[in-house]
Amino acid sequence: MKVGPLLIKLRLLCGDRFAMGPGKADLLAAIDREHSISGAARAMDMSYRRAWLLVDEMNRCFVEPLVETLSGGGRERGARLTPAGRRVVAAYGELEAASAQLADHSSHRELAAMLRDEPIAPAADPVPTDPTR
Repeated sequence: MKVGPLLIKLRLLCGDRFAMGPGKADLLAAIDREHSISGAARAMDMSYRRAWLLVDEMNRCFVEPLVETLSGGGRERGARLTPAGRRVVAAYGELEAASAQLADHSSHRELAAMLRDEPIAPAADPVPTDPTR
């Protein structure tokens, strides 16, 4: 979430992997909306393989799976969020909302006031020469 010059990206770690972050939260929301991993992937302009790998990683990182796939025909096929998946989406959303309050923090305003809108152009040779050479 970007608020002025402040960019907050919340990520939950599981070992050296990202168990949850903004993209995975968006994928879970898309699965909930589309009732399908492939439909969610299409809606997010992502390959099915990429979406499946992200779902698999989330399911392996959390104590309970977040997404379950349903095989068979008719209405009972595709994918859906588990109760744990719904709790994770809700808790992550609350954490994002709480982090948005940082935009009103005085430290953020002070740092924002010291930032340029864009970086200045680099010098022709930005690396100084070593005087000992």
